[in-house]
Amino acid sequence: MLHQGSRFSSLIILYAIFSLSSLMLKSEGTEHIVGDSNGWELFTNYTNWTQGREFHVGDVLVFNYKSDQHNVMQVNSTAYTDCGLDNYTTLFTKGNDSIILSEVGKLWFICGVDDHCVNGQKLSINVAP
Repeated sequence: MLHQGSRFSSLIILYAIFSLSSLMLKSEGTEHIVGDSNGWELFTNYTNWTQGREFHVGDVLVFNYKSDQHNVMQVNSTAYTDCGLDNYTTLFTKGNDSIILSEVGKLWFICGVDDHCVNGQKLSINVAP
């Protein structure tokens, strides 16, 4: 009897380890390099870049750019539409910024340097669960 109980306990432990490792694999999001090999750059059509991509909570947006030429501002919808530079929620300036998508909904990003946003350096995404 003790032998069977020990075997049963081992099976439960193995099942728990398998279940946890499966959850850990699922919790790792997809890394999206904004603009692919072009990076975060002027005159790139980011609306086209988002086509066919799905963004989910846990995914990571990676913005690669020359920090002396660009930045990334997370903004609201109005600032995105108007390219308003005064109403940002977060400013990124390192040149290799990784942003973890932590909640469902729309997110907007612009470049706050000179007229870059007006010239199309902006990104809007919809984050799904």
